[in-house]
Amino acid sequence: MSRPVLVMVLVMVAAAASATTFYFVQANAPASPEMSEEQRITREKFFGTSKELPPIEKSQEMRPRW
Repeated sequence: MSRPVLVMVLVMVAAAASATTFYFVQANAPASPEMSEEQRITREKFFGTSKELPPIEKSQEMRPRW
C-alpha cells in the first residue's frame, strides 16, 4: 500500500472509533441527572454548599493565610 492510502485508512479507522465511542457514551448516559437526597448531602459535605460566597470587604485580596 502506498503512504497516502495508509494514512486515509488510519483516518477512517480513527473516525469510526470516535463515532462508536460517542454513540456508546450517549447511550449509557443516565436519563435523569437528579441526585437522591443521600447523594446530595454527601456532595454538600465534600464540596460545600452551593451558596454564593460573601463579598470581599475593603478590596482585600483573596489569598490563602499561610
